[in-house]
Amino acid sequence: MKKFMEEFKKFISRGNVMDMAVGVIIGGAFTGIVNSLVNDIINPILGVFGGLNFSEYAIKLSGDATLNYGNFITAIINFLIMAFVIFCMVKLMNGMAAKMTKKKEEEEVQAAPTTKICPFCKTEIAIDATRCPHCTSELDEK
Repeated sequence: MKKFMEEFKKFISRGNVMDMAVGVIIGGAFTGIVNSLVNDIINPILGVFGGLNFSEYAIKLSGDATLNYGNFITAIINFLIMAFVIFCMVKLMNGMAAKMTKKKEEEEVQAAPTTKICPFCKTEIAIDATRCPHCTSELDEK
């Protein structure tokens, strides 16, 4: 049991778990914002232009039971808006990461090589060597 608890503690203290927990909390708060956007702004605007209020769409089944498909349409709109915002955020993050990677690659390319490969024995030697220290072959000066 002690080993299990140590493994669990190690798992919990990893950065990825904490990042995920923060993401879930932020996602929950963001869901409230998107729901408010759809219910308080988008649906009333659709109601003005087309007389649409999705929350009122329902089918009466029997007695007090109703099938509220308008709420389902609202949930789909919420999902699409949330997916679009997340897509934009991921695209922005990927663009920034690509710029950072490109900058690192450019820095690596700019560094002049200090070694070359001997064409005879294929070992790595100093760039300014005129004779290979391994096979003693004379090298062309290029």
